[in-house]
Amino acid sequence: MNLKRTFGFVLTILGIVGLIYAAVLFSGTQGSESDIKGLIIYGVLGAIFFISGIGLVKNTKDEA
Repeated sequence: MNLKRTFGFVLTILGIVGLIYAAVLFSGTQGSESDIKGLIIYGVLGAIFFISGIGLVKNTKDEA
């Protein structure tokens, strides 16, 4: 297995975890300023990790 694909897989998993955590925060939020900041931070970081991980796995070619 290629090292870039492995790193892409790890980034994808971290992105999924970040997006799930943002969804959990969203479901239990009261609307305060700290809740909204946490939602934005975890949501944006999760989306960045997820998109970059998928792109890295997709664009890395297998070498035999």
